[in-house]
Amino acid sequence: MRNAPDNPHRTIPTNELETLISDANVTRNDITKHNKPQLEGKGSRISADLVAGSMRVVEAVLLLVMSVVVYAIYLGTYTTDMLMVYTPLVIAASGLFSVFLHAAKLYSVPALLQPVKAVPKLTAALVAVFAAMVAFVFFSKIGENYSRVWLGSWMLSSLGAATILRFAVARAVQRWTLAGRLNRRALIVGGGETAARLIKALESSKNSDVSIVGIFDDRDDERSPGMVAGYPKLGTIDQLEQFARSMRIDLLLITLPVQAESRLIELARKLWILPVDIRLSANSQILRYSPRAYSYIGDVAFLDIFDRPLGDGQSMIKTLTDKVLASIALVLVSPVMLLIAIAIKLESSGAVLFKQKRYGFNNELVEVYKFRSMYTDRCDEDAAQLVTRDDSRVTRIGRFIRATSLDELPQLFNVLQGNLSLVGPRPHATQAKADNALYQEAVESYYARHRVKPGITGWAQINGWRGETDTVEKIQQRVEHDLYYIENWSLMLDLYILMRTPFALLNTDQAY
Repeated sequence: MRNAPDNPHRTIPTNELETLISDANVTRNDITKHNKPQLEGKGSRISADLVAGSMRVVEAVLLLVMSVVVYAIYLGTYTTDMLMVYTPLVIAASGLFSVFLHAAKLYSVPALLQPVKAVPKLTAALVAVFAAMVAFVFFSKIGENYSRVWLGSWMLSSLGAATILRFAVARAVQRWTLAGRLNRRALIVGGGETAARLIKALESSKNSDVSIVGIFDDRDDERSPGMVAGYPKLGTIDQLEQFARSMRIDLLLITLPVQAESRLIELARKLWILPVDIRLSANSQILRYSPRAYSYIGDVAFLDIFDRPLGDGQSMIKTLTDKVLASIALVLVSPVMLLIAIAIKLESSGAVLFKQKRYGFNNELVEVYKFRSMYTDRCDEDAAQLVTRDDSRVTRIGRFIRATSLDELPQLFNVLQGNLSLVGPRPHATQAKADNALYQEAVESYYARHRVKPGITGWAQINGWRGETDTVEKIQQRVEHDLYYIENWSLMLDLYILMRTPFALLNTDQAY
C-alpha cells in the first residue's frame, strides 16, 4: 500500500481516493457490495440532524394543533379569554414535551425507526407533561379557568396523534435509509475476526442506520486480511483521517477490546479531531456494564468514546439563528459597509473586497470575504507573512478597519452562504504561521477546531486573543479557547459571545 501524502490533513482529490482504494486491491464495486454502504444513494442525502430537528418541531406543533381541535369541538371557537388563559399553558406544555422526548433520546434515527419501542416513552412523557400542568393549575389556584374534559381529551388525542405520526415517520425514515439517503457512513477501525463479527451483527440488525464503507487497520498479516465479511481494508490508521474527511464519514466503529487501553488511548488521540461520532464496539467484550452505559446502533451495543459537536438538531438551530441574525445585521450595517467601500476605492485602486482561501469545517477550503485593507499589489493571499504594527502593505483606511474588525463585515455574506457561522473558531489562512511554524505544526490539536464551522467572532476573540499570532503561545491560547467553545456550545453561549464582541473590539492593542 502506498504511503500517505505529505500533508495528512488536506482534502484528497477524487483521483487520489480511487488510487488509495485501488492500492488496497479493491474496486469501488467492492465497496458498494450489497448496496452497503450507499455512497451515492438514490437522491440527495438527508441530514439526520435535519430529520431530528424537524420531528421535534412537528411534534410540538402537533400538541398545539390538537389543543385547538379539542377546544373547537368541545368548547367552541377561540375567544379573547381563550387566547389569554389557554394559550400560555398550551405553549409551555408543547415545549416541555419536546424537552422530555429529547432527554429520552427519541429524536435519533434509530428511535424514529422503532415506533413500537417509542410509544411507552412517548406516553410517559405526555403523562409527565400533563401531570406538571395539573400541578401548576392546582397549586396556582386557577383550576376554575380550565375545562377538565378539555385537558383529558387533549392528552388522549395528543397521544393518539403522536403515535400515528411516529409510525408514519418510521415508514418515511425506513425508505430514506434503504435508499441510502439517511444512513450514517461508518468506518470499522480494526480488522480481522472481531470486525467480521461486528459487521455480521450490524447487518442482521433490522433497525441499523449505518452503511459500512470499509476497514482501516495497521496490521498487515493473516490476522487482518484485505477483505473482511465482504468489505475491503482501505488503509492504515494514519490514512484514516484524510479518507474520513474526504468521504464525509459520520461514524468510526472501533473493534479493539477494552483491555487494550494503551492502543485505545493512542487511537483516541489521533481520531478525536475528526467531526465524527466515535464508538467502541461492545459486541465481543467479555466485561459487561449496566445497560444504561451503552448506546445502540440497531440492536448492537457500543460504548461512546467521542460525540461530534452540535448533534441532535443543534446544528440546525445554530444555522437558523445564523441566517436570521446575519440577515438583520446586513440590513443594519449596510450604510457602514457602503461608506467603507467608498473610502477604500478613493484611497487606492483595486477591488473593494479581498477573497482569501481559509480552512473551514472538516478542513475544507472556503473562500472568505473581507474588505481589502492592503494595497492591491502587496496583498498576501496565503497570509504567509503576518501583518505587523505599521506594516507598509496596509493602507490608511486599512489600518482603521483592521483595528476595529470592520474589514470582517463582508463575512456576513459567508454566513448566508453557509460556509461560516456568526460564532465559532476564527478561520485561518492556509499558510498562517506562528514563530515561523504553520499553525497545525505549532499546536498538535489545531485541526480539532475544524469540527464545527468557523465563525466571524468567537470565544477566543472576546477573551483577548485576537489580532497578531506571532508566537506559539498566542496560537495555543486561541486553540484552547476554541476547543472550550466547541465542547461547551449552547445557543446562549453564542448570544453571549455576540453581545460581548463589540466591547472586545474596543481593545485594539493586538489588532493591526
